[in-house]
Amino acid sequence: MHQFVRADSVHAIQADHQEHHWESSWAPMAIAFGVLLLVPAAFALKFIYQQPLAAIIAAGIGTPLVVAGVAKWIHEGATQHAAISNVSPVGVGVFIIGEILIFLGLFASYWTLRLSASVKGVPWPPAGTPHLNLVLPLVMTAILVASSLTYHVAEERLDHGRKGAFMLWLILSIALGAAFLSCTAFEYTHLFEEGFIPSTNQYSAAFYSLTGFHGSHVMVGLLSFLFILVGTTFGRVHPMLVKVAGIYWHFVDVVWFFVASQVYFW
Repeated sequence: MHQFVRADSVHAIQADHQEHHWESSWAPMAIAFGVLLLVPAAFALKFIYQQPLAAIIAAGIGTPLVVAGVAKWIHEGATQHAAISNVSPVGVGVFIIGEILIFLGLFASYWTLRLSASVKGVPWPPAGTPHLNLVLPLVMTAILVASSLTYHVAEERLDHGRKGAFMLWLILSIALGAAFLSCTAFEYTHLFEEGFIPSTNQYSAAFYSLTGFHGSHVMVGLLSFLFILVGTTFGRVHPMLVKVAGIYWHFVDVVWFFVASQVYFW
């Protein structure tokens, strides 16, 4: 009798250990180092230390690290069961709060530059700034808003079990996100041809910092959509991952309103 009790206890302990286990992942570390090399390191090497080759190397290492980290993270979210149920929305909420603080830091820097110029009576934007096409940010705003709407429709289709319709609206969301990044690339190319680069003046530094940082978030959102699409194609779709990706995408959409209104129209 005692032997059976001990055996049951052992099985219970083993089951408890299997249920409450430590989860580990190299994805956050890869993303952190990738972003470090891709953004501050590459920009500093190129525009401060005038080392273009080193900047290319840093970006060349950072880009695959970010892509691999995001891919690994999304794969884990799509295939693994969370140790704590329904914790993903809370986690992405905490993550978004951190992102808001970073954006606020960038906005505070821009506001300081803008208000200082007004107090001193210095023209803004400073000399060397070309005329910006104000129609393009309006088009980009419409594209992002439309992408949020299409993704919301995709989520509803998934909730009703319509996998084909979900994939269709998801592809449309991806296409709109890619169109937004294409507009950014077009604008950057045009401005670079006019000699307007991050080191041109104070406004250019703020302009590329805010729009570039936001663009990187759009890219991460698109990567998450692509991996969800691939997973759905092979029959693996995690509703919680779809929900979290949607929360993140809507956050990126809202942030763009602040970026566009401050950088282009103030």
